Amino acid sequence: MRIGIIAPPWIPIPPDAYGGIESFIDTLARALQEAGQDVVLAASDDSTSSVPRLDGFEPSDPETMGVTAHELRHLLRAFAGLKDVDVILDNTLAGPVLSKAETTVPVVTVAHGPLIPLEQELYLNASADVSFVAISHNQASLAGPVPITRVIHHGIRVGDVPIGPGGDAACFVGRMHASKGIPEAINAAEIAGIPLRIAAKMQEPAEEEYFEEVVRPRLGRNAEYLGELTAEEKYELMGNSCALLNPIQWDEPFGLVMIEALATGSPVVATPRGSVQEIVEEGRTGFVRSAPRELAEALSRAADLDRGACRQAAETRFSDTRMAAEYIDLFTELLRERRRLDRPYPDAAAVKGPARRPLLERDASAEPDPLPSS
Repeated sequence: MRIGIIAPPWIPIPPDAYGGIESFIDTLARALQEAGQDVVLAASDDSTSSVPRLDGFEPSDPETMGVTAHELRHLLRAFAGLKDVDVILDNTLAGPVLSKAETTVPVVTVAHGPLIPLEQELYLNASADVSFVAISHNQASLAGPVPITRVIHHGIRVGDVPIGPGGDAACFVGRMHASKGIPEAINAAEIAGIPLRIAAKMQEPAEEEYFEEVVRPRLGRNAEYLGELTAEEKYELMGNSCALLNPIQWDEPFGLVMIEALATGSPVVATPRGSVQEIVEEGRTGFVRSAPRELAEALSRAADLDRGACRQAAETRFSDTRMAAEYIDLFTELLRERRRLDRPYPDAAAVKGPARRPLLERDASAEPDPLPSS
């Protein structure tokens, strides 16, 4: 199977530092290739992924992030270069709408962000042959009228992550933003009497302002800010921590940082938001709590959990090979169904997509599972 993957234009694949979507794309592309698939990547010109890439793209430029013209130009070049693939895996916001006029290849779009009404309206104007993948059951439950074809959890290259011995301090890894719960993490660690080491992306003016006004005044007593770390430094920090504190304050579609911590052997203490309860196994790989004192009490118990069980959960439930196998299964089923129907790809005048696109039969009646087996 020849699979084309479209990345957003803003950050290289893989990212130099922070970039959850970009890390996912590189991991999946490599895993698909290792599974015997023919993969080609449409990404910024400064990408260094080992997967073959299309030519003709501009280098990434964070200053253009969110600029519609840049994304549209990137997508036009991507669709033009992916005429010969069997299926396209799209990771952009505008891709499903633009694909209606620009490609005859079936498109699978991964919904990376929360499916708020704006995204729902865009997706509802996609072609009838665009399928949507949610990255958690929680995200799928908030999709409204957008039909989700499959829920596929992210995975990581667990074998590339070193197992750590743990330590006396906890860690926080994320972005300098109120939704990530840094003050809540500091508060819980203080109550528990456990030092907290914070690694967070801080590049944008709003992130710097939040740090100066909210986070910096809380540092020094029990919390230390380390800056933004490389992947190797991040895994070392996680592996040498008693737990990852992840008291998120919003319904994050998928918390990649949690499965990275599990891979190092460190349990996760988090709030019950977004995908947390699909990732953290209560009392085995971490604890899910809401109130500050409950988080602190759970953090105090985290060091008693089996670090081997955390690593095993990452290997069996959140590996790149499991993720790639689920995407291959989805692509195979979609292409088989298309051949069975033996119908041409609908033209741009076709009726709007999701109203006509059936869910895959096995997912049509599925209820969100708070802790799916894979």
